[in-house]
Amino acid sequence: MDWEESTSASEISLLRYCLPVGKISTALPGVNRFLQLVMSKDAALSSAHWKAFASRRRDPATKREAVLKTAAQLFLEKSYGRTSMNDVAERLNITKPALYHYFRNKEEILIECYRLGTGLIEEILNEIAAHCGTGLEKVEAFIYSYANVMTINFGRCVMRLDDADLSTGAVAEVRSYKRKIDRRLRGFIQEGIEDGTITRCDPKIAAFSIAGALNWICQWYEPEGALPAEEIATQFARTLTQGLAEKKRRGGPRLVSKQE
Repeated sequence: MDWEESTSASEISLLRYCLPVGKISTALPGVNRFLQLVMSKDAALSSAHWKAFASRRRDPATKREAVLKTAAQLFLEKSYGRTSMNDVAERLNITKPALYHYFRNKEEILIECYRLGTGLIEEILNEIAAHCGTGLEKVEAFIYSYANVMTINFGRCVMRLDDADLSTGAVAEVRSYKRKIDRRLRGFIQEGIEDGTITRCDPKIAAFSIAGALNWICQWYEPEGALPAEEIATQFARTLTQGLAEKKRRGGPRLVSKQE
């Protein structure tokens, strides 16, 4: 959800990865590339977000992304409701008319954050669906990737949002993005039930339980906390899949933590 000043198709492709059968290992090249990409962006954001407007030679797409990253950071610092377009313009050291050239209002900025974040998650989910094995392994991969997204600025700011702050149309669009992700997770759970790796359960309730736990990460996660984001993601994947796994799998391969 938060990436470099100019995000190309090749850069997004670095976020695609699949987890090996029966384990999640941060030693995998694909996972490492994903983590390096998303973790490095938030760290560099505070010192680099305004540079996109420092030169008139910068392309409009780069400047538009700089607005999104700056707004996401401000939404976290001040909350969405307390952040104004003037705050965004001041942080970027530009005029409000210049900012309005890219976005008409802050709601438009937030919706674009949702679009970009959902697109990123869908890229990852497509790779999981295409290359991971059983339904349970796909759920593990989903949890791991989604948990990491919840630790970066775009993920954290949109999940902290109160729908009451949005217009009716914006609420409908945001909920449509959430439903897309929910349907994919339910599909992975149903696949696991059918292939025997997940115990029989209601996929809707299981998906709601997983999503609720994952979305709450944005409320307590601190970038400078004791555990790195990838370790949190690994532990969430382990914990949340243990209750789903068929008994015959619970004594088998498990997730690999960096601390083990």
